[in-house]
Amino acid sequence: MIAVIVAIAVLLVVTLPQLVVLTTIHRHAFDRPDLPGTGGELARHLLDRFGLGHVKVEVTEKGDHYDPDAAAVRLLPQHHDARSISAVAIAAHEVSHAIQHGNGERKLALRQRLARVALYTDRIAGIFFLAAPILTVIVRSPAALAGAVGIGVALLSVRVLVSLVTLPVETDASFAKALPILEEGRYLPEDDMPAARSVLRAAAFTYVAGALISLINLARWIRLLR
Repeated sequence: MIAVIVAIAVLLVVTLPQLVVLTTIHRHAFDRPDLPGTGGELARHLLDRFGLGHVKVEVTEKGDHYDPDAAAVRLLPQHHDARSISAVAIAAHEVSHAIQHGNGERKLALRQRLARVALYTDRIAGIFFLAAPILTVIVRSPAALAGAVGIGVALLSVRVLVSLVTLPVETDASFAKALPILEEGRYLPEDDMPAARSVLRAAAFTYVAGALISLINLARWIRLLR
């Protein structure tokens, strides 16, 4: 019974943040013909305004994001082509990442470096976790299992570090950059700003679920190691 309760609690912790994010964005995604432009048009305008004319604005099916390697702000079709509060707020959020990149901000640069490293450490960690039982049988020593799992846990911790570094990068993009841009530029009516803040908050915490999953995975392996 306790195991079931724990499993349900973990499921709620992991899924609830993402559910809140999706619900918030959907709530403010209805069409607003009175807005002066689409999310894609606002992104292009803001990039030009902040001297980032070389950064492209593209449509993607892989989630709204800024790609620093390709110098491209990528928006889902419903945010690139629509006139809605969600489209405007998310466009401003992703442009803010381009501004971070253009400013050479250290936290964004650190996240990108760690994310590249994590691609390799995740794979290597998986190899150690898979190899641990085999090594135990071959070497016939519990120490072999503990050693392999320990190395895997150390490698997996890089992904957790990426998640932790990501959160301040996202909150800076939403609240230190995108929100002031929308307020000072009057890109939305004042009555719409509370809704825009909600969407920006959701955009900032999109990665919370991923961070929680990384922490839970790490805790699970640490428990096995003990």
